[in-house]
Amino acid sequence: MTQPATGRTAPIALYIDADACPVKEEVYKVAWRHAIRVHVVANQPLAVPAHPLVERVVVPAGPDAADDFIASRVARGDVVVTTDVPLAARCVKAGADVIAPSGKPFTRDSIGMALATRNLMEDLRSAGAVTGGPKPFSARDRSAFLSALDLAVVRLKRAGFQTGS
Repeated sequence: MTQPATGRTAPIALYIDADACPVKEEVYKVAWRHAIRVHVVANQPLAVPAHPLVERVVVPAGPDAADDFIASRVARGDVVVTTDVPLAARCVKAGADVIAPSGKPFTRDSIGMALATRNLMEDLRSAGAVTGGPKPFSARDRSAFLSALDLAVVRLKRAGFQTGS
């Protein structure tokens, strides 16, 4: 298989911003099917499957430690799973594919609006105007995520990025 235009030789990797991620099991299933290494990044030890493709990464406590770990390692050919919009922006800028647990991709075209919306909502919440949180995570979100993640991996493989196998 030819290497992608970037000249990258590292295999595709999946990074999970894991502290509150509701789709870890789905990530494992897709990763195992495609033989892709998963980095489960959190501020505290989380239970992960005893599998050679799964690595638990515990970063020091701090507001952006997990984000900094992920953003400093990703590049074109990697996939990041997060709901954290500023982290998504950093990863998109680095060239990674970024997917929210709802299946919504963050792209170069959509990340600016996502950041603006996040900042507006944060301002409204701090002013007391908005007190509700996100809608509950649904089976439809889980299904959309599985489809989006599998599609992202297949696209990367077709573009010449290697898996770990």
